[in-house]
Amino acid sequence: MASSSDTLEALKTVVSNALSLINQLEAVVSAITARKVTNIVGGDTPTAHSQQQPTGGNSQLDALSLAYDSATLIKAHATKVSLLIINEPFTPTAITKVLRELVAVPIPGLVSSAQVCTPERYTQLIQQELAWRVSRVLRELKALLSRIPDDGKVLVDAKRNASAGAAGGQGSIAATGLLWAACDDLMAFSKKGFAGNLVHKADQLRDTLKDVMEELKEWGEETGEKEGEDDDDDDDEDGDDGVAQVTAGLSSSSLSSTSNTQAMLDSLMDSQQYIPRDDPDKIRERLESCLKRLRLTTLLYQATVKRRLKTLPHVPPASGQNVTGRLDEVFALLKGIPERFESLAMAFYELDPFEIDRVMDQCFFDAFAASELLAKPWDGRQKDEFTDWALRFQVEIKKS
Repeated sequence: MASSSDTLEALKTVVSNALSLINQLEAVVSAITARKVTNIVGGDTPTAHSQQQPTGGNSQLDALSLAYDSATLIKAHATKVSLLIINEPFTPTAITKVLRELVAVPIPGLVSSAQVCTPERYTQLIQQELAWRVSRVLRELKALLSRIPDDGKVLVDAKRNASAGAAGGQGSIAATGLLWAACDDLMAFSKKGFAGNLVHKADQLRDTLKDVMEELKEWGEETGEKEGEDDDDDDDEDGDDGVAQVTAGLSSSSLSSTSNTQAMLDSLMDSQQYIPRDDPDKIRERLESCLKRLRLTTLLYQATVKRRLKTLPHVPPASGQNVTGRLDEVFALLKGIPERFESLAMAFYELDPFEIDRVMDQCFFDAFAASELLAKPWDGRQKDEFTDWALRFQVEIKKS
């Protein structure tokens, strides 16, 4: 029977090996998040514990399902570790057993999920989002494992209950909470699936556009020359069919502000100028044109979600998928458009007609380009209902 000193030494060795493995795997995931690795499967880059990969080949794995299962196991095992290091009696053999189980399957499985999430199958957007979340779980897991005592005694109160940011470092309970949050976030992301995550991202971007539109409308009303307001509902499921009606009634009911741009917009609003009553540079005319086409652009996001993204599968096929390149191009535009509109808002607040014209052209050129990329269905057909809608959108967006 092993002595207590032997079991404690064995625990120290297992902890050291686990931390070393996590450090190595963090480098693998960092290469993915830095886009240094675009296709690991079949390449020369070593995979995380390739001997642990299921039979049938990596191409048959669903990266998001693998990430979900791995995060679930890591959370469960980490909870056991967290309890074992704070409750008497201290049992090195029990902790060692849990750590060996962690190293054997969940940790390498987690990193493998990031490796098999190739841009060719899942898009660069989902690859980067998944890899970032995997990296976060590894970081928080390493923080918890680093708190396993090596003196054969459970953690004292200071090392157990210290809050995040404490002088001596956070306690094990706070570290466990952060790890749980990272695992939960990864599990929620994975559960949405391929199509669900693309829909979620497009909805977030549309919310940002709605925030900018609302701020611009409120700014324009500060001159005391408020226009009549029409009530419409951006969230109507059939809103993507309404391009023909957009030109009537540009003001909509107050939209909720939920995006991360709100603080920046508030700051701009605090220091801006307002449109003078004589308006020699025709700022108001430009604002009305901008609001009309900004409203159209939010409809493009809505229609894209309904007619294109929601038609994608929950799990992308292992082969024969040739739409991910188009999706990456589309999302590069969809992500850039809100940023351009934020710059456009600043140009309005500075009453700079030349900058307004320049940035507004860029905004609507990108919206036009996105609609062009989305016009054809994913299945290779030349047109469908959305194609006709996109053509009407292009006509309207080019109007001044």
